[in-house]
Amino acid sequence: MASVVLSVVGGAIAGPIGAAVGSVVGAVVDSLLVSALTPTQKAEGQRLSDIKITSATEGIAIPRVYGRARMGGNIIWATDFREEKHTTKSGGGKGGGGGVETTEYLYFASFAVALCEGPIAGIGRIWADGKEFKVKGAVYRVHKGTETQAPDTLIQAKMGTGNAPAYRGVAYIVFDDLPLQKFGNRIPQLTFEVFRPVDDPDSAEQVTRAVNLIPGAGEFVYAAEKILDTTTSDTRAENVNSSAGQPDLLVALD
Repeated sequence: MASVVLSVVGGAIAGPIGAAVGSVVGAVVDSLLVSALTPTQKAEGQRLSDIKITSATEGIAIPRVYGRARMGGNIIWATDFREEKHTTKSGGGKGGGGGVETTEYLYFASFAVALCEGPIAGIGRIWADGKEFKVKGAVYRVHKGTETQAPDTLIQAKMGTGNAPAYRGVAYIVFDDLPLQKFGNRIPQLTFEVFRPVDDPDSAEQVTRAVNLIPGAGEFVYAAEKILDTTTSDTRAENVNSSAGQPDLLVALD
């Protein structure tokens, strides 16, 4: 509308040139007015109404592990999920109107998973939904299941001193504020590599006093430090072949 009015006014004042200039100026004014009056479009991501726990069974038997085993667990404690709201705005005209406002919701869960009868020596790898567990910023604590273990600090903070169970005799792991975005905003199916040596004074672990490393096949297989191959532009370690990121010798002897 402004382009029409200013075109007529410009034509009356300065003829055809004035009409052209008035039309251009009017188009700019129209653009600014339309942009300022255009409402911002809002896009909101999916929100959760309830946390989805994959495995929590009452009265289930506590497994007993000998040696090394890959096993699932049973969720024995969990809090309500924590929600974070992130809003970003993109686009919009020079007048400040329009554009798209996107709101995304991120969720985090804290929970404890019982593994087996303790005490255990520790856990190795963790898998989430069948894939190796790799979540940036993930925090978890392993309780080995001794008869003197104290309650987890997170559980105690949530339930209060004197009210938190220690789960003595049960090995379990506590995930503290685990990001759920990578798993579709749900707690994934978790499995764990558990180590529990046999408590026998006559076992090989107890009677072995030394190990003789006999040179065998393989270059740098007995190196205790990372050996890097720099002959190509892609530098890689010659003796690191596990997810632990340590030399193979140290991983094998651990």
